[in-house]
Amino acid sequence: MHSVGVASRSAEHRDSTRESRNGTPHLDAVSLAIIEQLQEDGRRPYAAIGKAVGLSEAAVRQRVQKLLDQGVMQIVAVTDPLTVGFRRQAMVGVNVEGDVESIADALTDMSEVEYVVMTAGSFDILAEIVCEDDDHLLDVINKRIRALPGVRSTESFVYLKLKKQTYMWGTR
Repeated sequence: MHSVGVASRSAEHRDSTRESRNGTPHLDAVSLAIIEQLQEDGRRPYAAIGKAVGLSEAAVRQRVQKLLDQGVMQIVAVTDPLTVGFRRQAMVGVNVEGDVESIADALTDMSEVEYVVMTAGSFDILAEIVCEDDDHLLDVINKRIRALPGVRSTESFVYLKLKKQTYMWGTR
């Protein structure tokens, strides 16, 4: 009976992060717990994470590297744009004639664009833009986004105050 428990425990701690049928990684409970630990503190030591999730430091290191390699997560420093010189943020709705994906790719290549999503609804694309000031924002929208072949129209939603920004949705 005890050996069955050990076998189950070993299977539970094996890395079962694998691709599902639709090509996205399937994450087991341990990988999700590791992600939660890193979302709380991206600098948390692997040894502390291992203790919390029941793995060795080396096993956590391997799992984290696999999650990074698969594109499941990134470990980054999140800044407050205001404190690093970016005083203007806006969400820009873009309507496109023709190939939406080529416009989304062009927006993705712009350094001021932090977030791009193709949507169904009033806009074909929503893009979040972070700029130094209003003149910079105007330049990006007027001379770069509206100048893209296929952009039919844009609508800008300038941020007045950021109330919530979180990246904690990953495992709920």
